[in-house]
Order: sequence, then structure tokens, then C-alpha cells
Amino acid sequence: MDDAGPISASFPAPGPLDLRLTLAPLQHGSGDPTIRIGRDGVWLTRRTETGPASLRLWTDDPGGAVRAEAWGPGAAAALQAAPGLAGLLDDPSPLEPQHPLLRELQRRFAGLRLPRTGQLLPTLVPAILGQKVTAGEALAAYAAIVRRFGEPAPGPAGLLLAPATARLAEVPYFEFHPLGLERRRSELLALIGRRGPEIEALMMLPPGDAYARLQKIRGIGPWTAAEATRIAFGDPDAVSLGDAHIPDLVAWTLAGEPRADDGRMLELLEPYRGQRARVIRLLEASGIKIPRYGPRFASRGIGRI
Repeated sequence: MDDAGPISASFPAPGPLDLRLTLAPLQHGSGDPTIRIGRDGVWLTRRTETGPASLRLWTDDPGGAVRAEAWGPGAAAALQAAPGLAGLLDDPSPLEPQHPLLRELQRRFAGLRLPRTGQLLPTLVPAILGQKVTAGEALAAYAAIVRRFGEPAPGPAGLLLAPATARLAEVPYFEFHPLGLERRRSELLALIGRRGPEIEALMMLPPGDAYARLQKIRGIGPWTAAEATRIAFGDPDAVSLGDAHIPDLVAWTLAGEPRADDGRMLELLEPYRGQRARVIRLLEASGIKIPRYGPRFASRGIGRI
């Protein structure tokens, strides 16, 4: 692998920008070996049509330009993706908060933008791993799969490249079992690996159309499709229906109700249609805790069965 580099570029920021907050949704837990968020910026890895790359993004001050360095055969392509990843293509201005909490969060997190990876397959993998399990199980499975089937990324960060979905399609389902996956999710990973070019071509469609087309794939429902399209497209309106926690978060913060279903969540978010994912991201960034009356979803520990 060619580790030559880095090559660099600089991109003007259209306003306040907090790279840590903006890129946090791309990190799948603190043990994610494909990304590191530190004092020296955000380091992440990426597969491109010209090969793998590592990318470092940082700013010298909150209102300054985003600076980028990239290593590897895909370095130039990674630099081209940097503005989307850093949230520079996102426009938060259409959100007009009606709730006082949202107005305060919009002011407090003025530098929060929505990242756009421009790639569907890498966002689908962690979304599939998150189906019907606890967050801890999903994050552990993702890290284990990357360490087992990934490869060293170019550059000095010591990160790993997530395995290509075509590689995952070659892995028999029983090899995923010790990593925390049952047969159903393992076979779904193989399915999207076999249909990779078809799925990635959905990036040519509007986000809503891609969201609908993804759900025509057996095993992908509204939650998985929204998790993938929100990150791949930077879609400010993608709502993950069927989530175990988001309806409660929305209901508690916007209506003082500790429990809610998808219907109630959508009712509360309706005034923000077109920007509902941005509202949810602001609520998540707030750190507000929902009252807990007991466990909502028990860990199954698949790898130990």
C-alpha cells in the first residue's frame, strides 16, 4: 500500500463550525478503529474508487477554514469528500425553532452541522449491526468486525480501514457468530455486499428516493434506511422510526413526556418537517437524560451463545 503523502487542501467555513460535534456521528463508539477524534483534529479512513485513504481534518479556530491532509492511493478522492464530511455542504439555517429549548440548543451548538459521507455502503454496515440489539452490542460488533476483516490504513494515524462489503460477502455466517452477530444480520451483510454497485448507485437519487429503494431490500426497514441515508446524504430530515430511545428523547425534551411511540414523536416533530433529523441531533448533543424506570432492551450476548 502506498503511504506517500500527505497532500493537503483548505476549505473556507461558511460560519461557526465544531468539527468534533459534526463528525461525532461517524464514530461508532470509543473503540472504533476507523476514526479518532482528538486535540489534533479528526482522523478517519475511507475507501475510494482509486484506493484507500486516511484523512485528517482540523481547524485552527472555530470560525476558520477547515484544513485537510490525506494519505494513500485514494488521497485526492478523500480530499474531494472533505467538505461534505466536515459539514461544509450543510445549511442549518432552514431550521426555525418554535420550542425555547431548541432555540437555546441552536445558539449553544451553532457549530454543529450534519456530515455527508457520499457513500451508502459504509453507512449501511453499522446500521445493520444495530438492528434489534443494544447500542453496546452493536458498537462492539462493529469494532470486532473491523479488527477481524479490515486492514491497516495508509498514513501515520495507526487506524484501520473498515472491510469492503464485497469482502464481508465472502465470509461464512458462522465466522461472525463469535463477533456478536446471529445468522440473519450476517446474511444481510453478505446480501448488501453482493449488491454493492446497485446500492451505491442510489447516491444518484434524492435522499427520499434512496430511502424508499433501500427498503425494497429484504431485511432493511425504515430504521436501517434512515440511519444510512442520514449519514450518506447528510439528510436533515431522515428520522429513524423504530428506535428504542429517540421517541422518548423527543417527547421528554419537547413535551415533558417520559415515554412515547413513533406516532407521538412524529407529531412533535411535524412543525420541523424537512429538518427533523437536525432537531434530533441537537437534542442528542444536549446530553439531556430521559427518566429511566427500568431496562428498555436487554443485551443478548450473541457471541457467548
